[in-house]
Amino acid sequence: MHRILTPLTSAVTYSRWLHMFIPAAAASVWFFISDAFWAPLLFAVPIGLIPAMRLEEGIQAQLLLTPSERGRPDASIAAASSSSWAERWRTVLWLEVRLLISAGAILALWLPVASIELVLSAAGRPPGGLAEGLDPHWWNVLLAPLPIVPLLVLVVFGGRLSTAAARWLLGPSPTDRLTVLEGLTEELLERNRMARELHDSIGHALTVAVVQAGAARTANDPAFTERALAAIEETGRDALEDLERVLRVLRESGTPVSRRPTLAEAERLLDSARSSGAKVDARVSGNLGLVPAPVSREGYRILQESLTNVLRHAGPVSVRVTIAVADGRLELEVANPLSGAAGLPGSGSGLRGIRERAALLGGRARTESREDEWRVSVSLPLDGIRWSDAVHRSSGR
Repeated sequence: MHRILTPLTSAVTYSRWLHMFIPAAAASVWFFISDAFWAPLLFAVPIGLIPAMRLEEGIQAQLLLTPSERGRPDASIAAASSSSWAERWRTVLWLEVRLLISAGAILALWLPVASIELVLSAAGRPPGGLAEGLDPHWWNVLLAPLPIVPLLVLVVFGGRLSTAAARWLLGPSPTDRLTVLEGLTEELLERNRMARELHDSIGHALTVAVVQAGAARTANDPAFTERALAAIEETGRDALEDLERVLRVLRESGTPVSRRPTLAEAERLLDSARSSGAKVDARVSGNLGLVPAPVSREGYRILQESLTNVLRHAGPVSVRVTIAVADGRLELEVANPLSGAAGLPGSGSGLRGIRERAALLGGRARTESREDEWRVSVSLPLDGIRWSDAVHRSSGR
């Protein structure tokens, strides 16, 4: 019994009932003019072929039939104009089905009237409407609740039938569904990219802070301690800016955010590593200005993660950084000496993130130990980055 009565307590049941009444009202106006019941069905054909009619019907159906899906990109009822003749004819069929369902709404109007007529007939008034023909008698009061039962059936199941028909005839086309899936995929990729950025930025800042604090404690040199604290402050400030930028993107989708760093600012990373005690030998060849923004941004993060791994796993050792732009590619290599187990990379997600960034841009990343060195080598193409641009265009960067 509870399962039967639950739909009667739902607001969507009555919004769907209202949806059934809208064409019924229009048809009722026509019946005052003519008794040709087939005329509204005929007029629905040219009206449904108008592309904007699908948009109007979709908005109305979303609002009254599936309000919980309103505005969602994966809504089961599309709110868009017809883009093909197939969608136009589906809209025509939808209008025809909607007019037929509205006949049930007209009948639903007479059912509560019949209950009232039965109650009034108990006082000796001859009943009319659907109760016409019954003799006035007091026991007609006992029959008054009976019309309410089919009324409830029409309200609940008529609304469900309208919703099913709308999803079938006004639902998104395969092209629309593919577009939605592509949008959701890009959003997931963007969030995954931001998660990697936070890992790289915050991980770098914490690594520098730990290394600097440990070096300052063992050096017992006030001047070195002051430089270490300045490096920790600068690195922490950069990490806070990155954190605030990413959180702003997550809070306010589509809001313009501050520019992400590129390889043109790589010197900041190198200085940070030097201030942590590492001896960095950097060699840059080629014009970094020719590197497209998506490649330059990801290259900066790859360099940041590589230096972070060196400081985290090998400590303040000598590091050789090579950045070259030639033959349509960006070549980046970070090498540091192996010092036993301390020089080997860890098992975290840093190296995996480097490979993912390179693969996203159509490039490749290789990590290996060679000639007593641990090397991270990345090669990225300067063209063929359409997919990366698609991932980043939603953030406007």
